[in-house]
Formats: sequence, C-alpha cells, structure tokens
Amino acid sequence: MTVALPQPRQLPKIDPVTAQVVAGALNGIALEMGHKLARMSYSSIIRESEDFGAAILDADCQQLAECAYSTPLQLGPIPGYMRGVLKAMAEDGEEFYPGDVILHNHAYYGASHGPDIGIGIPIFRDDELIGYSFTTAHHLDIGSSSPGSCGIVDAVDAFAEGLQFKAVKLYEKGVKNRQVWRMLRQNIRSSQVVVGDIEAQVAACRVGEQRFLELVNQYGLDTVLAASETLMTYSERMMRQAIERLPDGTYSAEGYMDGFLDDPDPTKKDLKVAVTVTIDGSDMTIDLAGTSPQIDDRPINMPFVGTVDIAIFVTLRSVLLDTALMEYVPQNSGLTRPIHITAPKGCLANPTYPAPVIARCCPGNVVADTLMKALAQVAPHNVSGGIGNIKVASYSGALDEDYWVYMDITEGSYGGRYGKDGMDGVDTLYANTRNNPIEDIEAHLPLRVTRYELIENASGAGQWRGGLGSIRDIQFLAPGQMSLEGEGNKYAPWGIFGGSDGTPGGVQILNPGEGRADVLPSKFPCRKTLVGDTLRTISPCGGGYGNPLERDPALVLEDVLDGYISLEAARQDYGVAIDPATMTLDIEATAALRSRMVN
Repeated sequence: MTVALPQPRQLPKIDPVTAQVVAGALNGIALEMGHKLARMSYSSIIRESEDFGAAILDADCQQLAECAYSTPLQLGPIPGYMRGVLKAMAEDGEEFYPGDVILHNHAYYGASHGPDIGIGIPIFRDDELIGYSFTTAHHLDIGSSSPGSCGIVDAVDAFAEGLQFKAVKLYEKGVKNRQVWRMLRQNIRSSQVVVGDIEAQVAACRVGEQRFLELVNQYGLDTVLAASETLMTYSERMMRQAIERLPDGTYSAEGYMDGFLDDPDPTKKDLKVAVTVTIDGSDMTIDLAGTSPQIDDRPINMPFVGTVDIAIFVTLRSVLLDTALMEYVPQNSGLTRPIHITAPKGCLANPTYPAPVIARCCPGNVVADTLMKALAQVAPHNVSGGIGNIKVASYSGALDEDYWVYMDITEGSYGGRYGKDGMDGVDTLYANTRNNPIEDIEAHLPLRVTRYELIENASGAGQWRGGLGSIRDIQFLAPGQMSLEGEGNKYAPWGIFGGSDGTPGGVQILNPGEGRADVLPSKFPCRKTLVGDTLRTISPCGGGYGNPLERDPALVLEDVLDGYISLEAARQDYGVAIDPATMTLDIEATAALRSRMVN
C-alpha cells in the first residue's frame, strides 16, 4: 500500500469565532490525552509529577494543541520527535500505514533523551495521512548501565545510556509487534511498571487519534487546518510584536556549570555556556558560540533538537509573552517561527553522536538561565535573578528477581523578579514538574523521607529577595543503590540590578551507623547503600533583584517572622533593625542604619 503524502492545500478563509471553537476542541483533545495517560500510568514520575507530554500535530509536524498539564520539556520537543521519526523512516525505506504505532527515543533524532520515550500514531482519513497523535513520558528505566533513568553520569557513550529506539513499530497495520514488547520486558528493570507506562501512552494516543477524526468529520479537514493555521499565524504575530518592542542589537551573557568537580581532568568541570542574542526587527537569533566543547565520555551534553531549542523557546515565551502581564497567546508551532538558534557542532549544546546526553536536564536549565541573563539587558522587568537548579536522584534496589526503581527531584528556586520575590521550592524553567508526595513514596517504596523543608537564611538579598531552595533527606529502609545528577554546587545563582547572589547547593550522604556525613559533588554514579544510609540533597537559593536597602522593611520583618532570614541577616543584608524582645520594627534605627550603609 502506498500512502498518499500530504500535499499543499488551498485553505479557506475562516472567521475568528469558528477558529476559536476549533481551537477549544483541539485543546480539549490534548487535555483528554493527558488525563488518560496520567490516570493509566503506573509510575509516580508520570502519575504524580506529571513528567509527560501530549499533543496533536498536523501532517507537516506542526503542533496544533498540547496538554496544559504537561511539563515544557516533554511538550516542546514533540514536533522534533515526529520529524526525527520521519527522518529515520526515510533512511530505512519505511512508511506509515493505518494502525501503526511508533516507539521512538533516539536523542539524535529529535528526542530529548533516551528515558523520554515518544509514542506516536499517524492519523489517517481513508488513505490520507492528516496528522499525528503523540505522547512523551519519562520512564523509570531504559536498560542503561546502572539502575534508573537518571544519575547515569558515568555513561561513556549513547549506547551505555540504555536502549535506543529509532522509529520502531509497536503495532504495524493494527497488529501488535509482540517481539518488540518481549524485548522491552526482557531488557528493562522494573519492566512491569515501564511497559505499563508505555501501554498508557499508546492508549492516550488512541484517544487523540479518535477525537481528532471526530473533529475532522464534524467540521471538515480544511476547516480544522484553516483554524489551526489562523491560530499559528496569530501566535507568530504576537511573538514578533514582542520582539519588535525590544531594541535592535546584540546582547550576550555567560553561565557556568559545575561539571564533574571531583574529576582530575580540567576539561570536565567549570564548563561555560555562552549565549548571544541578536534582535533584528521581529526576528531573533540565539547563538551559543563560545560554549564549552562536548565531553565525549560524560552524559551532560545536550541534544540541540529536543533540549537546547526547548530551553530557549520556553524561556522566550515566558519572558516576552508573560500571561501575568498580557492576554493568553495560544501555544503552538507559530511561536517558534521568528526564533533562529545556532550552536557550533561539537559543543555541549550541539554534540556529535554518539556523545552521551542522558543527564542533559540541569545543563539545559543553565542554557535557559543564561539566556534570561542576556535578555535582562533589554527586558529588565520580565526576568528574574539567577535560578537555583534542581537535583535528580535515582533510588533502586533488588525486588525478588527484578528491581524497584524510584526517581526523585529536589526542587530548586527562582531569583527575585520585578515587584515580587523569587518562588520557593519549585522546579525551574523548562523542567517544571510537580512534587511527588511523601505519602506516595513511603507507601510504595522501602524509603523514608526524614527531612523536607525550605532552606533558611540563604536566598540572595534584594529589593525582591531570591527564592528559597529545599533540603531533602531520604533514608533507605532496605539495601539498594543510588545515583545523582545535578548542578549548582559551585556556582551560585546570580543577583541582578544590585541584588546579591544566592547560595550554591550541596549533597551529603549521612551514615547514622558510623555517625558521619560525607560531602559529595553535584553528581555521582551508582553506589551501593545499606539500611539507614540517607541521601541529603540541598538545592541552590535564587539570586536577589534590586538593591536590598530598598526593600520594604515590613517585608524584611515578615521574612524574619516566617523564619526565612535571621535577625542578623535582616540587619547586615537589608539594614533593617528589629527589636528581638518584641519582634517589631525599629523605624528610627532602621533609617540610621541604612543611611550609614549607603554612605
């Protein structure tokens, strides 16, 4: 059977009301897909943290709608996933048929990284391919060199990161490819959970396929596509207008990553991310020339398509089209049309296969953070101070002849922003996943959360202070192993416009039996643990925004009463005097103190 390829079509003009009705229906489809996936999933990383994406694409791989509950790092790459699928199929002489279901996770063919598996269904109306229903999700294990799908920081190449699927058909012409499913079950740890999550993705894609066909049958394909193109053109126009409001010119910034601080090789640590933004009318070019070279045998390289581009797109949308300041702009492929991204081949932000990339999340946050620093020169009221990066830990252990596997995220923090303090204890920038409840962890796993709190007295001082990071202790109740990927243990989040830098993070392993705490770097490979061993992860605290001496003294007092800062910090950092007996402001002493500090 030869499938009819999508041909250029003359779309009808469409009125705004119909366009909005169709847009609402498309968004409803994506939301239903997301709900289906979350409800059917086995793992907490999908069910609770919502580390998944769901979207409908047209036949040209343009994103028409997305599930708003998904994380940006799962949603944004979906068009790239699908383009990677088509590229891989063309290379192998493969084609789509009705009833096909595709499995894809190849990081050099559009996927964000190996554990983020994409499942796609081509949508046919008769013999015409009219679109794609697609989901992505982070999976607990992908058959890598050590348990779990994070903390694989010692992978020497892409093959050590786990199974690579390049447009493999789970179903062909509606028939289940049982040998592929057998291979999944035989080569992945905690396979019941992982395969169950993949089946949930397939079910969600089928919902998207069915609902999209119902929409096309109701309104006609040309009307649906015309409405979608109208909305993409609108989103593009809004992005272009936002860019045009910025002064033309070139603006640069640099950021730094820890890398592997315990490695004697200087090329594996203190790694630079360079961002240059060029604004020319309504177009914007982001160039990452000057970024450190790729590391051939460590997995903190970042896929150019699937990670770097998404970090940039999400940051630009957040800064230039902030929904707190303006009307909502639909999220679709039109937003990316004015943005052009370049990076030298062979750098951290555009590695050459088979350089490993599985631990790309925290480095990608540094790209986004550095872009925001560059944009501060032209959009000072739309950015924050430096963000406190997250840490991602993998916990696992033997379970009969299989494994239990758990992925845990220690939330970071945002820097202060114009008019508001930084957000405390949240996933940052393009990560943006939810917290996994302690009750869920302790009910299903041999782990106990013995400490989980905000970090006191560590945020960057400013007219609007930086956010507080979190500290989290997780104790093993059975023997197992753990590994960690993170950033920000050496380089503190930057302060801005007179604000102070925040504070770096930290990692410790507590061993109650020996009464000691071992300090570790921000990433370490898999290591065995005993009953009682506890991993303590400490996230960085965000940078301050604006002169701390201009902060409202009443807000400083409130921070002291809330336990966010100490009396001494209020005095030293903010020039605010508080009577320790009554815990009230001393207005006159504050004025005199600030006067001395200014002079």
